[in-house]
Amino acid sequence: MEFNKIIRGSNRASNDTKTVYEILDAGFLCHIAFQHEGQCMMIPTGYGRINDFLYIHGSSKNFMMNQIVNGQTICIGVTHLDGIVLARTLFDTSINYRSVVLFGKAKVVDNEEERMKGLRIITDNIIANRWSEVPVGTENQLKATMVVKFNIEKASAKIRNGGPQGDEDKTNEIWSGHIPLKIRAMDPILDPKFGIELEMTESVKAFCKKNE
Repeated sequence: MEFNKIIRGSNRASNDTKTVYEILDAGFLCHIAFQHEGQCMMIPTGYGRINDFLYIHGSSKNFMMNQIVNGQTICIGVTHLDGIVLARTLFDTSINYRSVVLFGKAKVVDNEEERMKGLRIITDNIIANRWSEVPVGTENQLKATMVVKFNIEKASAKIRNGGPQGDEDKTNEIWSGHIPLKIRAMDPILDPKFGIELEMTESVKAFCKKNE
């Protein structure tokens, strides 16, 4: 993995492999930017990571999936919003965040063993250990599913945390500081269509406890 040089806000650069991995592993939703006939496009999707590779999946007829495997270099972004920073001026108001921007190429995973491995990585990145609790799907559903492997060739990471900066000389007496934010799991809602009460699986319990 190479690292992109960060020009704007270089003091927030955290260009090392460990930080990139931590930011990627803290989430499961990315935005993929690509080109189609000269038109820039961006679509959100789920992912899972292993080493310098991201796995994504979708329908074999999915427009984006078929475009990103045509040899072009694509860009993937992942951002976590950690807080709102309220300074004594609007100019110095900001947000706290962790973000990575990745560049590389993607290819279709044809090997069946790796295809299943990729699907497991994606699944367990969203809800850890869910893969072992439920069936994957029917044979026809699996045949209709495309798994793509993205190679992280270049990356950059930026992090901002803490309170306001740049307003140290302001004398207007108005509250300033920062408001931490986090994603929190609400109480799970049982699917009612089966008409029976079922205990939550261990993966769901663990996810809710981790994100309460």
